[in-house]
Amino acid sequence: MSFEVEGKLHKKYETENKTDSFQAREFVILVESGNYPQYVKFQLVQDRCALLDPFEEGEEMKVHFDLRGREWQGKYFTNLNAWRLEKVSAESAPPPPAADSGGGFFPSAENEPASDAADDDLPF
Repeated sequence: MSFEVEGKLHKKYETENKTDSFQAREFVILVESGNYPQYVKFQLVQDRCALLDPFEEGEEMKVHFDLRGREWQGKYFTNLNAWRLEKVSAESAPPPPAADSGGGFFPSAENEPASDAADDDLPF
């Protein structure tokens, strides 16, 4: 399952070697959601741990991630495994729609062509 979310990098941790052959790195982003901000923790594994290096805390980012779950000794665990990180800037956001200055998609009464009642051959 693949998802994406945008937020501000709140905290980034160092890479940890869990075993001789497995490493992981965690980070937290702040997602503004309604009245209550959400602090969401993600992990990067193996060669993807370095993806976080160019980011600074406080920077806006988009996280592409997979939702993973597993059982271990009767307990259930859920991980948000990040696999792609993108910088988000105001320049990359799509521009807001322009204000209607008479050249918009919907004509106004002023834009309607003038017609003479004598030339109108419609029955209603």
